[in-house]
Amino acid sequence: MTKDHIWSSLERRCFYLLQRRNTIASLLQIHAFMLRNALETNLNLLTKFITALTSPPLGGHQNSIVLLSHARQVFDKRPHRDDIFLCNCMIKGHTNMQQFAESFSLYGDLRRNTGFVSNGYTFVILVKSCASKCAIREGQEIHSLVAKTGFCSNMYVLTALVDMYAKFGNMSYARMLFDGMNERNQVSWTALICGYARLGDMINARELFNQMPEKDSATDNVMIDGYAKLGEIGSARNLFNKMTDRNVVSWTSMIYGYCRGGYLQCARFLFNAMQEKNLISWNTMISGYCQNRQPREALKLFHEMQMTTSLEPDHVTIVSILPAISDLGALDLGGWIHQFARSKRLDKLTKISTALIDMYAKCGEISRAKIVFDEMPEKETASWNAMINGLAVNGRGHQALELFLEMQHKKLKPNDITFLGVLSACNHSGLVDEGKKWFEAMEGFELVPRIEHYGCMIDLLGKAGCLEEAEKLIERMPYEANGIILSSFLSACGYFNDFSRAKKALENAVQLEPENDGNYVTMRNLYASERRWGDADETESLMAENGANKEVGLSVIEVDGTIQEFVSGNSYTLMNHITRHPIFLAFCKMGLVMSFMGGGSLYSQMLDYLSGKVYNEFVAKNISTPDDFQVAILDIFNTLNTGLPGKHYDVPPRDEVKEFFYNVWNKASSEDKRTKFVKFIAMHVKPNKIDRATMITGIVTPPIAMAAKRSGENVPQLKMIKAVPDALFVPFTTVVALFSVKITRRFITYKPS
Repeated sequence: MTKDHIWSSLERRCFYLLQRRNTIASLLQIHAFMLRNALETNLNLLTKFITALTSPPLGGHQNSIVLLSHARQVFDKRPHRDDIFLCNCMIKGHTNMQQFAESFSLYGDLRRNTGFVSNGYTFVILVKSCASKCAIREGQEIHSLVAKTGFCSNMYVLTALVDMYAKFGNMSYARMLFDGMNERNQVSWTALICGYARLGDMINARELFNQMPEKDSATDNVMIDGYAKLGEIGSARNLFNKMTDRNVVSWTSMIYGYCRGGYLQCARFLFNAMQEKNLISWNTMISGYCQNRQPREALKLFHEMQMTTSLEPDHVTIVSILPAISDLGALDLGGWIHQFARSKRLDKLTKISTALIDMYAKCGEISRAKIVFDEMPEKETASWNAMINGLAVNGRGHQALELFLEMQHKKLKPNDITFLGVLSACNHSGLVDEGKKWFEAMEGFELVPRIEHYGCMIDLLGKAGCLEEAEKLIERMPYEANGIILSSFLSACGYFNDFSRAKKALENAVQLEPENDGNYVTMRNLYASERRWGDADETESLMAENGANKEVGLSVIEVDGTIQEFVSGNSYTLMNHITRHPIFLAFCKMGLVMSFMGGGSLYSQMLDYLSGKVYNEFVAKNISTPDDFQVAILDIFNTLNTGLPGKHYDVPPRDEVKEFFYNVWNKASSEDKRTKFVKFIAMHVKPNKIDRATMITGIVTPPIAMAAKRSGENVPQLKMIKAVPDALFVPFTTVVALFSVKITRRFITYKPS
């Protein structure tokens, strides 16, 4: 088709149809239309059609693969496959679907058998493919071709090569290419900075970041993410505070960093402060709760996402929430998650299947875990580990060992977690000889036993009464015995009435964990069983001296998909389950007694807290904009409302914060800023501040109460009201009214943290 070819109305119509968002059926109809009208000879139309077929996603991964295959058939039927745009489009189609081998194969075929000549875009596609696949040999070959074909001065090709070598971890080569570039753009800088950050080399990353002529949010996000993953949350927050264009990635990176460091309150505050949240943000916060052993909070947030957003859980959400369900034993919810995954065709993904196996096993449904395991199309080592450990903790040690042998028959190499499951199986089923055998066999698999493996063996030997052998293993293992091992050994000594070893174990345990109440209780019970009351009293005195209080018992149940906790001796928990009315629950949660406290020591402590720890944590940093200051204020009020039961202070209006920032904060000296900050916050946290509703109630209630009493005295059913003196009735009624206003106001404005 010549350059000056004027398109027919059919060609223009076809091009218009291809520009729309098409379904699979409509694309196939368009192809039929092209064939029927001989439009496939129009290279522009054909390129547009193949682009539409190879642009993911269209109806899921499987359908996209089918469309890509169809596109390749159309491409291969071309008598002349040398048009550069068409060939690049087909190569890119394979890389879009992560078919990197096919993209290299097609490129080689085109070079050998056609007149195809590569351009810079061809090499950018191929280099990105190598980087994604971490195909080092192929990447080096492509680099050689780039040099031979004269594209070494192409900025886009060189940027792709810098990114590729950075992803390979070869930073010296990436830096050499970067330093040799005559022209660089923001992507070039970001690629190298990202490479350093990925390896945890934040010194070089920061040096480049400071040299970068123009920074954008993408580079800021790379730096924040790098600092967060390295645990340098202060550096990450400083960068975050200076950002003028924060986006979802910036906020999510900070949330991830706080979660990783265990600062869940800060993470949740940032999460709540986000104007826009995507699924990754929700997944990060849910996963943060799970990783920090707060499964109830993870489930609450998961329910909140379902109730307040239109976002649909993806495979990451499911993998994140299942550990929380496992920890709480919420089997009904776990079953619902499984059904949801099945409806979205996610249940066969290896990571989800593995998480489901772990969940069912920990909830005691080992048969359902086995069904999921058997139905897996592909199993990785983690899947076998989950099933072996699941059988172990459910007392099916022999089945766990059989599965372990089957794993070896399939030529899968076990890792240290596999052996932890095997030893756990022997431990739960009392298989001492098998446990010894596999513990010694670890060296044959080139594995070094960790302290957890030694702990399993010591527990196994102790439960079997082999106390001398267990004691020798503790002495010769290459690790210092931890609290778990010492408590386990002490428990075994107590069970078999070995006083001398038990006493020695207690001495060691007390040195390591003086506040662990279980160790004292075990020893005291051992003495009591032999009526050695004096020794029992001494142990109890030692327990009190070291401040080891007996832990309160806690039970968790699931009722209609809702998790309920029962704490031993906690009357509020009992009432929580007896009195289900939401107003009653809100009343209990608010702690109204504290909300009526005036000034005094509590208020003084609060001011000290504001000028000390709170100021240092949230304000004593580089605050340059009113937005930074607003974030700090929100941090502070979130901390106060979380840390003071029964209190809920409203955050100052944004305009007021902005006015204070410009008119007071910016003009104050560094010495005066702390004092002025405390005064500003104190204006909004006075515990004895009277709100308008309380004032009106206090004024209006007394006369209304008197009028009501006079009316009531004339009603026969209320004749006893005459016996109540006015001096008692009116104040009592007023106090009740004030409490009612307080309860109603808190109930209406209450927002869960």
